[in-house]
Amino acid sequence: MHQRKIPNTSVALTALGFGASVIGNLYRVTSVDESTAAIDAAWDAGIRYFDTAPHYGLGLSERRLGAARRDRPRAEYVISSKAGRLLVPNEEPRGVDTEGFVVRDDLRRQWDFSRDGVLRSLEDTLQRTGLDRLDIVYLHDPDDHWQQAADEAMPALAELRDQGVIGAIGAGMNQSAMLARFLRETAADVVMLAGRYTLLDQSALDDVLPAARDLGKSVVAVGVFNSGLLSRDRPAEGMKYDYQDAPTDLVRRAQAIAEVCAAHGTSLPAAAIAFPYTHPSIINVTLGMRTAQQVGRNVELHDQHVPDGLWDDLRAQGLIRSDVLAGHGGGRDVRCL
Repeated sequence: MHQRKIPNTSVALTALGFGASVIGNLYRVTSVDESTAAIDAAWDAGIRYFDTAPHYGLGLSERRLGAARRDRPRAEYVISSKAGRLLVPNEEPRGVDTEGFVVRDDLRRQWDFSRDGVLRSLEDTLQRTGLDRLDIVYLHDPDDHWQQAADEAMPALAELRDQGVIGAIGAGMNQSAMLARFLRETAADVVMLAGRYTLLDQSALDDVLPAARDLGKSVVAVGVFNSGLLSRDRPAEGMKYDYQDAPTDLVRRAQAIAEVCAAHGTSLPAAAIAFPYTHPSIINVTLGMRTAQQVGRNVELHDQHVPDGLWDDLRAQGLIRSDVLAGHGGGRDVRCL
């Protein structure tokens, strides 16, 4: 699978990444065998970028990903994790986590973007994963913590990067405006952008994508299905958009996009995966993968040919913004090491 390098770092990402949130029992229980089979299938398909976080299953995702990677050559894959939520003992457990993961709540999350909090978080992550280093560290959802994240957390990560302990640093968020600030005002190399550059939402064109292009920095795209509405060939009422029931007007727009996709001989989910690559600063699309079957489907969709003419037609019909770039080849078709 093709790879692209994060500028000014030694870190290169395969075009498709493995998102490990779901193997932390997101929304439902996933067995060890299922999660291990998914990770192995991703490896066999050529995926070499794996993303996790302490938040995912209160550490379960990190433990599972680390265990499954332990016998693989360390130089051949990239792992990212996140900082900003420490896992601390839960003084008032209720039996199960309340943030979407089906795990015991013996631990709870504690926001901490201080220097000491970031260092402690990374030490805990290395312990859970069994790794000796992390390739990328993102600050996780610092929406309400800009000042501390910018003044304490990012300088701490930059020191570790400059010492060679971490390969690249950045932030991951569901909004694009603050990610642009991280690129412009801090030492961030790369940001993880969730749901803001998709077939249904191109708001990242207003801030973070121009910042990345101006500064020669990189963006990893996640949430490209907008919580599900773009994940099927034929969207329907009752599907989710950004974790809530999709409004009727968005369902109709997704249906219209699906019709244009079909006319071009491709499918809506394949186009949803291909779309972020229309911007040259986006070097990777990472998808949540729970089972080996999901891995197979995602790889097949990723490899499906999506003609540039599709973007032209979507622009012409007003279904995507007129300033969407297209025709440069896309991140998945470029090998740049």
